[in-house]
Amino acid sequence: MTDLINGPDWHPKRPKFQPPPLSCDTHAHLYGPYTRFPIDPAKGDGPDTSYEQYRNMLDVLGVERAVLVQARDYGGIDQVTVDAIERSEGRIRGIAAMPRDAIERHLDFLVEKNFCGIRLSSFSPGAVRLDQLEAMAPLMEELGWATLIHLTDIEEIIELAPRIEKLSANIIFDHLARVRSHNTLDSPGFRTLLALLRDTDHCWAKICSWYRLSRSGAPYDDMTPYARALIETRPDRLVWGTNWPHPNSYIATPNDGDLLDQFMNWADDNETRQQILVDNPARLFGFETPA
Repeated sequence: MTDLINGPDWHPKRPKFQPPPLSCDTHAHLYGPYTRFPIDPAKGDGPDTSYEQYRNMLDVLGVERAVLVQARDYGGIDQVTVDAIERSEGRIRGIAAMPRDAIERHLDFLVEKNFCGIRLSSFSPGAVRLDQLEAMAPLMEELGWATLIHLTDIEEIIELAPRIEKLSANIIFDHLARVRSHNTLDSPGFRTLLALLRDTDHCWAKICSWYRLSRSGAPYDDMTPYARALIETRPDRLVWGTNWPHPNSYIATPNDGDLLDQFMNWADDNETRQQILVDNPARLFGFETPA
């Protein structure tokens, strides 16, 4: 298989800033190993990775919990994520990428296996699209699951916002809602994102993958104003993710320890770090709440 994607830095650095106990990586994918979980290349490619490699990265970072997002269309249940959940002793949960009829067919299994949400996308080929949002929302609210929104460009959020405002189920915008440094803080899309966070209690954003959104490149300082604006607006509506193993990225792969340190600099006090890394994901994804 031709691997079109860089994959991770296999030597993660131990971060300078230790995350709090029970910190959670809320956005990662597993693709393999392909020897155990073969895939149809026509349904997507990805770095050939294993649970052990991902767990090692989390251990080096000092991150204890994780949420894995189904990486591609497996034609049904994502056995790669199920296997990781089963081996994690309660430390990993899953996000499905299936249409509603498939969710309903497999619902008992997904609940039993600690899945906790679904993903809708305008970006990924073959994904369940955003036009399914209203059809999915009642079931998501009934289950207490979250709906991840995976945009191609942040300007999509402008037309999406009135639809989301009518819902009450939890909505999470992946990858900073795909804001890029050329959008500016005053761009209509970013202003809409901040307004949804500020004015509702069911909208969330994920501080994740900013290295892919940066125009300046490492150390991605042009993304600092966006992350800090989100933190200043609603730290109680933010989560953080690695995006390991960094799929669909044709730029130089950053080190996961460096990325965590950058986030810790943005969230520069212990209370904010605790909120974003521990308390918020526990609430959103059903982990046991810290005492």
